[in-house]
Amino acid sequence: MSATAAAAVDSPFTVLIPARLASSRLPDKPLADIAGLPMVVRVAQRAAQSAATRVVVAADDARILQACAAHGVTAIMTRADHPSGSDRLAEACTQLDLDGDDIVVNVQGDEPLIDPGLINAVAALLPARPEASMGTAAHTIASLGDYANPNVVKVVLDARGLAHYFSRAPIPFARDHTDSAWWHGAAQAAAPGVAALSGFAPLRHVGIYSYRAGFLRQFPQLAPAPTEAVEALEQLRALWHGHRIAVHLAATAPGPGVDTPQDLERVRSLFR
Repeated sequence: MSATAAAAVDSPFTVLIPARLASSRLPDKPLADIAGLPMVVRVAQRAAQSAATRVVVAADDARILQACAAHGVTAIMTRADHPSGSDRLAEACTQLDLDGDDIVVNVQGDEPLIDPGLINAVAALLPARPEASMGTAAHTIASLGDYANPNVVKVVLDARGLAHYFSRAPIPFARDHTDSAWWHGAAQAAAPGVAALSGFAPLRHVGIYSYRAGFLRQFPQLAPAPTEAVEALEQLRALWHGHRIAVHLAATAPGPGVDTPQDLERVRSLFR
């Protein structure tokens, strides 16, 4: 699906933003100031520029609720002991009384530069792909460094544009081209005499998801997958249990998220 086509959203959807105050690398992350506004408010404001019918922050602390209320952002309180963002959003779906077929887009609370068009594209996946339980996004990897980096999650698609597997490892593994950029679009970095594979590229997974509310409520009840435990990638649970994940191919990489103090300073400098 092209970016232009995916941006046309015919079905209503809700954006849910999980916001957890505790963070080992950046304490009180949702409240971190970015050009005069808390980060979670920045995220909600970007999400509100999408075609979403509503944007709701699912918080675990009263201070997040207060920050959202001060800036006109809708927020609800969820339990503080949820093990993951998807568990938090499952509770939010129940609190908001969403119908099982309602589309929900999970926008991470540390993405203050999230593209509203990307939100629309991921929201449009499920109405177009009834066989899929989830939607997400990916873009072409542009460097060997990212291809090899375990912090860069890779995804391989099948012929239908559905996720075949996600991994922190460099997948698909280029057995005969391990020391060069072998994919189309990075041929200029390849060693002399090494041909790129035309029309193919490894893909970086982007951590945005769409779900039907009924599946999102069901997801925390599924047994964790062995692959999920090995890779530390929660989306592998869905694949393990036979659910399909549709993938939107974005033309460009998204803006930087915020995981560390260094990330926060980089985003602050972009706002300045």
